[in-house]
Amino acid sequence: MSKAIYIATTEPNSGKSIVSLGLMRLLLGKAAKVGYFRPIIDDYPEGKKDNHISTIIGHFDLAMAYDEAYAFTRSEVIHKNNQNKEDEVLDKIIEKYKAVEERFDFVLVEGTDFSGDGAIIEWDINVLMAKNLGIPTIILASGVGKTLDEFVSNMYLAYDSFKDKGVEVLMVVANKIQPENVSLVTEGLRKLLPADVLIGAIPLNPILGNPTIKEIVEELNAKVLFGERFINNQAGHFGVGAMQLRNYLTHLKDDGLVITPGDRADIILGALQANLSSNYPMVSGIVLTGGLVPEDSIIKLIEGLSEIVPIVSVEGGTFEITNMIGSIRPRIYAENAQKINASLQDFSKYVPEDSLAERLITFRANGITPRMFQYNLLQRARLHKKHIVLPEGLDERILKATKELVDANAAEVTLLGDPKSIREKIAQLDLELDINKISIIDPSKSDNLEDYAATLHELRKHKNVDMTMALDLMVDVSYYGTMMVYKGHADGMVSGAMHTTQHTILPALQFVKTRPNIALVSSVFFMCLPDRVVIFGDCAINPNPTAEQLAEIAISSADTSTAFGIEPKIAMLSYSSGASGQGEDVDRVRKATALVKQKRPDLKVEGPIQYDAAVDMNVGKSKLPDSQVAGQATVFIFPDLNTGNNTYKAVQRETGALAIGPMLQGLNKPVNDLSRGCTVDDIFNTVVITAIQAQGL
Repeated sequence: MSKAIYIATTEPNSGKSIVSLGLMRLLLGKAAKVGYFRPIIDDYPEGKKDNHISTIIGHFDLAMAYDEAYAFTRSEVIHKNNQNKEDEVLDKIIEKYKAVEERFDFVLVEGTDFSGDGAIIEWDINVLMAKNLGIPTIILASGVGKTLDEFVSNMYLAYDSFKDKGVEVLMVVANKIQPENVSLVTEGLRKLLPADVLIGAIPLNPILGNPTIKEIVEELNAKVLFGERFINNQAGHFGVGAMQLRNYLTHLKDDGLVITPGDRADIILGALQANLSSNYPMVSGIVLTGGLVPEDSIIKLIEGLSEIVPIVSVEGGTFEITNMIGSIRPRIYAENAQKINASLQDFSKYVPEDSLAERLITFRANGITPRMFQYNLLQRARLHKKHIVLPEGLDERILKATKELVDANAAEVTLLGDPKSIREKIAQLDLELDINKISIIDPSKSDNLEDYAATLHELRKHKNVDMTMALDLMVDVSYYGTMMVYKGHADGMVSGAMHTTQHTILPALQFVKTRPNIALVSSVFFMCLPDRVVIFGDCAINPNPTAEQLAEIAISSADTSTAFGIEPKIAMLSYSSGASGQGEDVDRVRKATALVKQKRPDLKVEGPIQYDAAVDMNVGKSKLPDSQVAGQATVFIFPDLNTGNNTYKAVQRETGALAIGPMLQGLNKPVNDLSRGCTVDDIFNTVVITAIQAQGL
C-alpha cells in the first residue's frame, strides 16, 4: 500500500483542516501508527507555533515532536530560492519526510497555505513535492465566490496539472459549497474527471465559519475579564449593542456575540440576563470596546451572572472593533472540541471514506523520482558504511567528490597516489577536506606491496606472470586498488576519471572474476530522467553480444533493478516490434527474449520492441496491445554497445538527465568504471552505488 497521502489546496482559506482532521481519524482506524508532516509552514513570531501541526499532534496524541513535523518556514524557502538553492530545499524536505516515514506506518502530508510572500510559486512547489515524495494526492478547493463553471473548471485544471507531472490524484474535495449546490458541484466534477477519481463535496458549516472568543482575544489583544474557562465558545452572529436595551434584546440570536462600549451597563446586564432566560437565545460572549470597564458596583453584579459567558475588554472604538472581528480568519485548534467534532462529522458525511480507504490501501507508486532515488541510495550507503578505494587521488574531481563523500558520511575513502602531492592539491583547491578522515596510500611505498605482488603472481603464474612482473604491475594504481578489494582491505573500487575502461576493469577480470553461475560482466546506467528512473544496459562493456549474452545482460539488469527499488519491466530493444521485423539482428533479440522467458519466467519482458513502443503507452498499445511492458518499460536492453552508448549519451545531453554509472554487474566484488568526462556528481553517485553493491547485492 501507499505509505502516505498529500493534501494540496488551490488557494488560501480553502478549509484544509477539515480534510486533515478527517483523514487522520480515517487513517488511525487503518494503521497502528500515523505520522504528520508539513514540508513548508508559515513564519510565526518567537514562541508561536504552526496551528495545523499543534492541532493534529495534540488532538490525536501523535508520538512525535513539533520540530519533526516540518522542514522549512516560508521565509527560509524564499531565501533559498533567491540564492538558487531550490535543490537544497527539496533534498531537505525529502530527508525530513523520510525520517517521519521510517517511524510510522502511514504519513499524512499537508501542503502549503498560499499566504504571504511567495504564494505565487506555491502551486508548483506543491506539485513538485508530491511528485518527488512519490505519494498520491487529494486536491481541495473552496467554492466561495465562484460560479459553478468557474469552480468545476478550476478543479479540473488543478487535477490536470498534477497528472501532467505524474502525480496520482486519488480524490478532489469541493469545500465551502452552498448546501443547495452540493449535488450540482458533484455532478459537474464527475462529468470532467476520470471515473477512478473520488469526489467529495462539503457544504458550508457556520460552526467552522465563525471565530471563537479565544481567537477574538488573540487577534485583538483583548483582556479576559470574566468566564475564561468558556473562552472556546463559538461566536455566531455578532452585532453592536448601541440602541436602547428594550430594542436590542429583539436582535439577539443563538450563540450571538455582543459588541458594546464598556460603559453600557444596561446592554451588558441585559445580555447576561437574557442568557439565563429560556425566552431568549444563548449569548456566546461579550466584547467591551473603548478600553472601558464597568464600575465596581456593576462588576459585582456581573460576577453573579456570567457563569458561562466570557466577557473581554479591548482598546479601540466599536465600529473599528466590529470590522476587525468580521475580518478574523477562523481556524481550528486543539482545544476547540466543537469545531473538531463538526469537522470530523462533515468529513465522514460528505466524503466517500470507505472508497478512499480502499484506494489508499491498494495504491502503488508508479516508478520513483530521481530525487527520491538518490536520497534512498545515500541512506542505504550510510546504513552499513563501506570502504571504497579511489586510485586517481590527484584528480581534482576525485578530491572534490571525496570531500562530499566524507561530509555526507557515505563511505570510508582511500586515495591512491603520492601523499605529499595529494595534500598539496587539497590545499591548492581550498577544499577544507579533513585529511584525518581519509586514507592516502602510495602503492610504490606501501607495506602491502610485496604481499600484493605475491598474491598476483600466484593468481596469474599460469599466464606467465612472474614475481618481477607482478611487482611492476602492482605499482599501477588500478592493479593495487583492485588487489585491495580482492584481499578485503577495501570493499570496492571506483576508477576511470583519468584511465580507460580497459585499464580500470582488466585487473578485476583477471583475478576478481565473476560470481558463480555468471559468465559475463556487463554494465548498466541508472538514467535519472525528469520524472522517473530507468535502467539502460549494456552501454559500456560488451560490443556485440550474442543472444545468450543479451539474455544474461537482461537478467542481471533486472536483478539490479529489483535490488535498487525499481520494478523490472524489460524491453529488449530492436528496430522492429513484435513479429513484424526480419533479419539477423532482430532475430538475435527475439532469441534472447525467448531465453529470458525460459530462464526467468517470473520476469516481465518484451522483445523485440522499438524504443517508442517501450516508453509511450499509446504507441505501445497500438503495436503490442497485450504486452505487460509496452509503454511502461523500466529496464532497456540495447542490442549492441554502439546503440547503447550513443543512446544513453543522447538522452543524457538532450534531456538533462543524470546518468549514474556505469555500474558493473557480475563481478565477485564491486569495481566500477567512470567516464573520463565525469563530473564530481558522477563520481559521488558511482561511489555510493559501489558502496551499496558492497553490502551484498
